Amino acid sequence: MGTLFELEITTAAKGSREIAGHLFRQLRSAILDGRLLPGARLPSTRASPAVFGASRNTVQDVYDRLAQEGLVASRQGSGTYVSDARAKLGASAPPQAAAVRGRMNPVWEQSEIRSWIGFWQERRQPSVPTIADLRPALVDQRLFPHATFRQVMARGLRRLETTPSASKSPQGNQGNGQLRRAIAEHVSLTRALGCGADDVLVTSGAQQGFDLLARILVTPGETIVAVEDPGYPPMRAPFVLAGARIVPVRVDAEGIVVDDIPADAKIICVCPSHQFPLGMPTSPGRRRALLRFAERTGAVIVEDDYDGEFRHDGSPLEALRSHASAGQVCYVGSFSKCMFPSLRLGFLVPPQWALPALVAAKNSTDWHCSIPVQAAVARFILDGHLARHIRRVRRIYRDRRELLLDLLDQRVGQHLAVVPSFYGMHIAALARKTIDCEAVSQALVRRGILIHSLDRYFFGRPAQTGFVIAYAAADHHELTLAIDALAEEIPEREN
Repeated sequence: MGTLFELEITTAAKGSREIAGHLFRQLRSAILDGRLLPGARLPSTRASPAVFGASRNTVQDVYDRLAQEGLVASRQGSGTYVSDARAKLGASAPPQAAAVRGRMNPVWEQSEIRSWIGFWQERRQPSVPTIADLRPALVDQRLFPHATFRQVMARGLRRLETTPSASKSPQGNQGNGQLRRAIAEHVSLTRALGCGADDVLVTSGAQQGFDLLARILVTPGETIVAVEDPGYPPMRAPFVLAGARIVPVRVDAEGIVVDDIPADAKIICVCPSHQFPLGMPTSPGRRRALLRFAERTGAVIVEDDYDGEFRHDGSPLEALRSHASAGQVCYVGSFSKCMFPSLRLGFLVPPQWALPALVAAKNSTDWHCSIPVQAAVARFILDGHLARHIRRVRRIYRDRRELLLDLLDQRVGQHLAVVPSFYGMHIAALARKTIDCEAVSQALVRRGILIHSLDRYFFGRPAQTGFVIAYAAADHHELTLAIDALAEEIPEREN
């Protein structure tokens, strides 16, 4: 099969002695200025007359000259490919920051935005293999029934092949109808959240949900958004980018301190079932106070229920959004924890008054999420596969959680105090004395162990120090290795 090659090439005049040189300069220039990227396959010499208007021998000579400069390389039986040597041969440097200043909205140049969105990036050496990954919000994808999901997906694709989707405008698309019905049934059983399919908007993960809410709720330069501190950094970014002012609000053993929320806050972002990252649930009293505040001031509560399916102890804790609070609470859910993150599927259950604007905002962003993926996830839920998977991983995560609690008590109990919680996939442990926890975290990275310090979750200066230790993506052996290493590193950085 011939290579697609749409680079514009001019041909020297017929009979000219510069045919080879003319072609060489054009290809060399295209490689050096990045129009032909490393790995790109050049047309075969057999196709030379049609592509380049030159003989096969002429083009072979040109390729040989490019190879001598290290710009291309031949692979026997495969063809000629652009090499990655352009940096050594004078590739043009990107423009300096000063030269492009003023071209972009300055809010996107804020270091905080890059930091919040790049929250999961670690400063690690490529030569150090990862031994254990105890960062929060990760899942053990080895536990997911991939074969079952693949079968469900294949059946859905066969149906699309025999009965293609109707060719109609995607405007007004809330998401696949079966998926929205499956989501409504799922959250009613797992979170006691009463809603119907018409109340659900399918999104590309929870992060798009936050972005859509920011688009419709924020008036630039006016809206104040209250966020839990410490909290989930990527959630803040869409609201800042929409022009809101972020106000951090402290949390204590009962959750967000409602009395500290500014009276003029119009949006309040909370994780009431399992505070991120500390882990405690918002107490019943605080829940009532928060709902009263929203009703009195007209504020909208954004409820991030990121891992509410995983309860390990205690009585079930219902979602903050209920029939009574449906006009004030927007529920944000995701399949990243109960299935796996690369699906990029989430959902909103917003107040009815906000739904039309949210649908318009979603459609202006990407029209809709992948139809085949939505259909497969819907079938996966409706056929009971998701419920079986959650029951299975609950048991496994519960065992890992109990092991982690024992290890923390035995190995670092004198240094760290665990924050009580009974939901989720991670545990927070606060320092009993002064410890440079970020230095400990970086030392562990150099050993191939990824554990977050609590410092990185605060909006400003950290009010507490400690660690956020997840157990979902690490098995018993990895948990043991990680906590043993933590126990070795802490005493060196404790005052």
